[in-house]
Amino acid sequence: MTDSNTQSAPRGDVHRWSRTLIPTTREAPSDAESAGHQLLVRAGYIRRVGAGMYNYLPLAWRVLRKVSQIIREEMNSAGAAEMLMPALEPIELMKQTGRDEAYGDNLFRLTDRHGRTIALAPTHEEIITDMMKGAVSSYKQLPINLYQIQTKFRDEFRPRSALLRGREFIMKDAYSFHTTIEGPGGLNEAYDAMHRAYVNIFTRCGLDFTVVEAESGPIGGSASHEFMVNCESGEDTILRCPQSGYAANVEKCETGERKWSFEGDPTGDLDKVHTPNLPGIEEVGKFMKVKPPNMLKTIVFQTATTPQPSPPGRGQGEGSLISSSSPTSSPSSSPPSSGQGKGSSSTASSPTWILTVVRGDHEVNESKVKDAAGAPVQIADEKQAKQAGFAIGYVSPRAILERTGAILIIDPDAARAIDETKGKPMFWATGADEPDHHVKHFNWRRELGAILDDPSRVKVADIRNAMAGDPSPRAEGATLEAARGIEVGHIFKLGTKYSEAMGFTVLDQSQQRNPVIMGCYGVGVSRTMQACVEMSHDDDGIVWPHAIAPYHVHIIPMKLEPDSEHMRTAEKLAKELSENGLDVLIDDRDERPGVKFKDADLIGCPLRITIGDKALEQGCVEVKKRSEGGKGEMVKVEEAVRVI
Repeated sequence: MTDSNTQSAPRGDVHRWSRTLIPTTREAPSDAESAGHQLLVRAGYIRRVGAGMYNYLPLAWRVLRKVSQIIREEMNSAGAAEMLMPALEPIELMKQTGRDEAYGDNLFRLTDRHGRTIALAPTHEEIITDMMKGAVSSYKQLPINLYQIQTKFRDEFRPRSALLRGREFIMKDAYSFHTTIEGPGGLNEAYDAMHRAYVNIFTRCGLDFTVVEAESGPIGGSASHEFMVNCESGEDTILRCPQSGYAANVEKCETGERKWSFEGDPTGDLDKVHTPNLPGIEEVGKFMKVKPPNMLKTIVFQTATTPQPSPPGRGQGEGSLISSSSPTSSPSSSPPSSGQGKGSSSTASSPTWILTVVRGDHEVNESKVKDAAGAPVQIADEKQAKQAGFAIGYVSPRAILERTGAILIIDPDAARAIDETKGKPMFWATGADEPDHHVKHFNWRRELGAILDDPSRVKVADIRNAMAGDPSPRAEGATLEAARGIEVGHIFKLGTKYSEAMGFTVLDQSQQRNPVIMGCYGVGVSRTMQACVEMSHDDDGIVWPHAIAPYHVHIIPMKLEPDSEHMRTAEKLAKELSENGLDVLIDDRDERPGVKFKDADLIGCPLRITIGDKALEQGCVEVKKRSEGGKGEMVKVEEAVRVI
């Protein structure tokens, strides 16, 4: 094996602007919703074909290839093997896991000439599980980690932000297979290796990113992490503890201890108010002259009586990169946790009701409700709930009094009878358990009495989305801070969800058949390119990190005649830079210098060399970093390659 330190750098590319396609423009597209979208179009990287569909022009393709190569190197170093699966997927495979229904209209379906329904794969869990089922039968063939880089498809209702929410996108998806969770060859070992690989990938790409704890969602499992590019224009909210370094997305983030007490005097007699035709908290509050923080919102859940298929991911739709394992913002589709086979039931046919109470300005978190309830849950079926006597939309905590087999879970911020900031009893308004009616002056102890002391019926637990200003769960006295980010990677401990659904088992050492344990790991390749632009740009254009820039050096000669000293110097420097592994773009267009300089800033190559008469008279060229303003540095021609 050759020492890597003695290997020469691979030869870089040298291209002329006139021989490639870089259609820069001064006008931003009318549909651009972010700076990255605008700049990728203006700088000639992408062009829209249709809603959520884009051409990757030569500059973009060069960036995507470099991102992909970094991914390949790190995945290979982590022990994964590359393969390629088809974009087309028989719908029968997705039916085995229920994802044909879970994806709904987000799934591209087509019918072939024989009348068979085929899907354009959004991710490849079913295909790879089916393949492995036919190829692996013994524990001796595991562990194994396989990955691909390929185009994926989701029929987004409203594609936007160019590559951040498109209908087709380039993604790296990997899947690992194991017989154990702990120990050598187990899922945890592979997960840790993927975590390290992802940190290396995004570090090498030059991204400013944060690794956050994420919600495992419908797949269950003990770990899930998102890799978020720090960016003010990001779609996702990250919550951080400035003291401990803890970071998590909104769906996963815990909060520190929050004080609560049911004990306190009422603010007045219960006052029933007629509130007809008022669809939401804001409208009811305005009508009653009560602010949302002083309202109690009661949402009815029920234990999941039938397995729910995992919903489509947030990724190119809502942020998540591997759909099978992403959390869902909708509380209507939470499936059984990992380990339940298709067709299993978590409870008897008669549902158990879970009444959840949060403050009117807070959002209930379904996953936290599931943890607090100790069972898979789903938002209550409205028809069933009404048949059971719930006045949906007007339910109050008092509804627990009339029902056995039900529990009441209250968030600490809602479980307060004293307004500590004002030093007086807490004023609450809530539903009246009667259509079109609410009540004022709700008091916990007066309205519910002794049931509040029964832990089998009433529980106080963190069941809402965390917010900036909440106490940190990791550092006493610290509060959470909010930031924005763009998800570019997501890793999951997938468990046995797909292997059980598709009958993928292997013989263990005792010759017993067990379902295979899986992990899944996604990187949005095209998404990473735009996330980098969203993160790294200025008023003049893109500022690429060196590692993924389309070209490392942009040379601008002022005179273009082949026998001119300008062009001879440009070609000489380009050749020498290429021999040192750098990619070079020579701007040989017959354009004014001002146009060339503006375009150079727009496309964002890290270094620019300007070759002009005054500099050459001194035996120099001007070298300028894209990341720095002002004029460049005069460098002797013979020193330019070394300096660069």
